[in-house]
Amino acid sequence: MEGLLSLIQQRPSMYVAVCALIFRVVHWILQSLPLPKAVQHDAFRVWKWRNLSVSMVHSLLTGTWAISCAVLSPEILYQIHSYYTPLSYLLVCVSTGYFVQDACDIIFSGYARGSWEFLLHHAMVIVSFLYALFTKRYVSGAVLALFVEVNSVFLHTRLLLKLAGAQSSPLYTVNKMINIFTYVTFRLGTQFYITWYILQNYSWMEHGGHFLTALMLMNTMMLIYFYRLLRADIFPKRKAHPVQNGSSTFLQD
Repeated sequence: MEGLLSLIQQRPSMYVAVCALIFRVVHWILQSLPLPKAVQHDAFRVWKWRNLSVSMVHSLLTGTWAISCAVLSPEILYQIHSYYTPLSYLLVCVSTGYFVQDACDIIFSGYARGSWEFLLHHAMVIVSFLYALFTKRYVSGAVLALFVEVNSVFLHTRLLLKLAGAQSSPLYTVNKMINIFTYVTFRLGTQFYITWYILQNYSWMEHGGHFLTALMLMNTMMLIYFYRLLRADIFPKRKAHPVQNGSSTFLQD
């Protein structure tokens, strides 16, 4: 593992590109899987289903990986600035590759205009993760940020079920409650902990202003989406439509 780490650290951008290509291969492989009938006859729904399927693979992989890193090396939880292990560094490299691939998929598929919030999120993550990879600083912070992928598993499941027209199924109801719980614990809780850590140590941290600004913007986006999530799943007032005027945004009911 140490030998692999040394190779990656010499050319992190190259290995990020390799990881992006691997996720593209995953996208290609998933295209061979059958689509739900509710998805088959709409180009946008077909694309979104396949995009979310790759996102699900990333969330299952990196969410489990991030938690495992913290369990194996608890220093990750409180030495956010300087501590990292070969496994955690590789995790950040793999995840950066996914975000690069996903951003390219959104742009080149022609859905950038309706997904600008997601692209903004991806841009901030990519810049922050690349900084960690090149400087070897805040790698643990990036690993902690990937705790949100535990919740992303249920967010993606929710959207896949909605695309398949299964909002009335028992699975959707169960997933809805788990989604809210993990959103508060793994997504909001993790983000607020990292924000608190930077505020507490802001005076001596390199580029603390950049990370604090990015975190505050992402915190705002997450709170807005949490409000939309509660409005749609807990306090619904109207029937949600996943596609409007031929397009849709990711951060939508």
